[in-house]
Amino acid sequence: MEIRLKRAYDTAARSDGPRILVDRIWPRGVAKEEADITHWLKGLAPSTDLRKWFGHDPDKWSEFCDRYLRELKSDEAADDRETLRKILDEHKRITLVFAAKDTEHNNALALRDYILNKKI
Repeated sequence: MEIRLKRAYDTAARSDGPRILVDRIWPRGVAKEEADITHWLKGLAPSTDLRKWFGHDPDKWSEFCDRYLRELKSDEAADDRETLRKILDEHKRITLVFAAKDTEHNNALALRDYILNKKI
């Protein structure tokens, strides 16, 4: 299984596989027609409160990951977890799409690690 990460502002490629937006809000300035998003799994995005608390502060990264993973395991995320499971079963490569400027501390990175380590 290959899981790529790509900002929503980067150009889509045929080699991306299914492109899954994992943000709660559609990325500002990105046209839906041009984004080439296959699935928008809002339920896999961190809650608004968690996102605001984190603020992409690298010092909060470890705690953010812990809190975010608890949210991913919640009943509220169950439907989108199941959808993601089906996508993973059907494809050898997917791309998690996110809007954050910080490419080293964002929910898509934490989600990829969770998928690879826990086999969602």
